[in-house]
Amino acid sequence: MSPTAQAVEAAAQAVPSATAVPSVARQALIHHAQPAPLTELTEPQWRALAEAHEARADALTAAHRERRRRGQQHPIEDFLFTYYPFKPAELRRWHPGAGVSLAAAADRASWRYYATDSTSTATVDVGAFFAKRAQTVDYVAQLLSATLEHTPQFGCFGLHEWAMVYQLTPEQVRHTRMPLRIGHEATDAVVESHSIGCSHFDAYRFFTPAAEPLNRLAPTRENQPTMEQSGCLHAGMDIYKWVTKLGPIVPGELLLDAFEFARDIRFVDMQASPYDVTGYVDAAGEPLEPIAIETPAGKQEYVRRQRAFAARGNLLRVRVLEAIAVARSTGAGSADS
Repeated sequence: MSPTAQAVEAAAQAVPSATAVPSVARQALIHHAQPAPLTELTEPQWRALAEAHEARADALTAAHRERRRRGQQHPIEDFLFTYYPFKPAELRRWHPGAGVSLAAAADRASWRYYATDSTSTATVDVGAFFAKRAQTVDYVAQLLSATLEHTPQFGCFGLHEWAMVYQLTPEQVRHTRMPLRIGHEATDAVVESHSIGCSHFDAYRFFTPAAEPLNRLAPTRENQPTMEQSGCLHAGMDIYKWVTKLGPIVPGELLLDAFEFARDIRFVDMQASPYDVTGYVDAAGEPLEPIAIETPAGKQEYVRRQRAFAARGNLLRVRVLEAIAVARSTGAGSADS
């Protein structure tokens, strides 16, 4: 975890409860009305940034790439490259974000959504990007700002993963290489003895048919902007998805920060799942310990992690909204303008 992430987690633990941040969301969204000055980077400056980005991306994906070379699978980390179909090669491609010019960058002329002038100075062609992706940008801005507005909920205890295996046979379970920590019968009993309140459609849609009616909420793709809230671990992981969809208008550092955040959440999501994570390690090489959410102590630990992720995720959401605001300030506008 980076020093920034450590500081955010410490701050979250010091606060009794995370809250919605409506004023921040509104501020980030109205910035596009104020034209942003163009930031100019010399060739040595931007090439150093690009090289540092590539090195960081390579370090983040090294284990995955080595496993892939050997034909090995990882039931926890592979999710980051299968559920989110963004390749390591794409992750290492550095973009400065909108509103930044790169001197002596003739090679960027062949990159999609870039424009170069007669001096070989390159910038992200936000006009071309918005012409193709304006509706996507508007949706991401709407969803993330709405998530910031909503009060985070901390009572789900990660039961979505348990609902995904409810009343399945061993052969039907998705992660066949990972046994259920307390067995199938006891896992079903945990589901039946708890009130399930999953607000995230892309988790709920993987519930077993028997578990679907046990959810007291009814998330759909259509009501996602009204249901999404920052206490949801999957909503936090999806920040990475939204950043990948925004392509070159988002700075490379934010892309990698969002990837790291999704990775950190993924480990906790599986630690709190019914699967036995014994024998696996986290990104720092530390052995993974189960978070036994069926116990009071496990619930406490899960909520502690949730609060930290909610605070850390909201900082990322604001940064994404600010990147959108900078892109809009160049005059590209939105689908509604």
